[in-house]
Amino acid sequence: SEFRIGLLGGENASDRLRSNECLRERTEKLLGVETKLFAPADYNGVIEGLLGGNLDMAWLGASGYAKVYMSDPEAVEPVLVKVNVDGSYGYHSIGFARADSGIASLDDMKGKTFGFGDPNSTSGYLIPSIEIPQGGKSMVPGEFFGDVVFTGGHEQTIVAVYNGDIEAGVTWADGLGEWEDGYNSGALRKAVDAGLVDMSELVEIWRSKPIPEGPIVLATNLPEKVKLQMTALMATLPTVDPECAYGVIAGDAQGFMPIGHDAYTSIVDARKAKSE
Repeated sequence: SEFRIGLLGGENASDRLRSNECLRERTEKLLGVETKLFAPADYNGVIEGLLGGNLDMAWLGASGYAKVYMSDPEAVEPVLVKVNVDGSYGYHSIGFARADSGIASLDDMKGKTFGFGDPNSTSGYLIPSIEIPQGGKSMVPGEFFGDVVFTGGHEQTIVAVYNGDIEAGVTWADGLGEWEDGYNSGALRKAVDAGLVDMSELVEIWRSKPIPEGPIVLATNLPEKVKLQMTALMATLPTVDPECAYGVIAGDAQGFMPIGHDAYTSIVDARKAKSE
């Protein structure tokens, strides 16, 4: 009777809904049923919506997908992944600070406050929480950084650093293109497009190894015809409606390609190790 799309956090709810309204309209026309967008306050809202059978589709981060899989391996199927302009399907966790702060690397962050988006974010917490300690800097508040805080999402982290509320934070970007544009796609690009930041006032201070882009997932119990229809809709969106795709994808990209669970086993293992 209806199709429900979950929108992961990263920017404020109204902007998420606006960026994806064209997708909602196309889905409703394609399936012939009422289509609704849901933009919960945090990542867990989408995760729980999928696990509880209250959402039919979402674009998850790799860590969010891992949490869903660990909770119920049969809940969702990964079907597509975003492809960058260079043909890769990875992205980076980017550490950044204000350019006038005197912070040029993590070494300059001793005793200072470091902001992370959401405990269920891959780039906004999971990967930095593994890689930064591997580089010799404890993530326990007070041991190296003065404090380690959660801001609530990528946009909130970017704004908090830009406004000087915290000294540095992490967010996600493909790492391609120009810094002043917020790279080609990601939360920084979204923030630039929204007029929230001037990238000349920010500086990159850390970058993770490449992270596999999170999958678009569909509820396993959907009719096969619906799965095929929605996979095709998403796969062709950049060609059929580039303007809509730009908003949905959060910047420039080639489009989408098929993906399966095997691409995320390393993230599942990392998440399991973290929980243990």
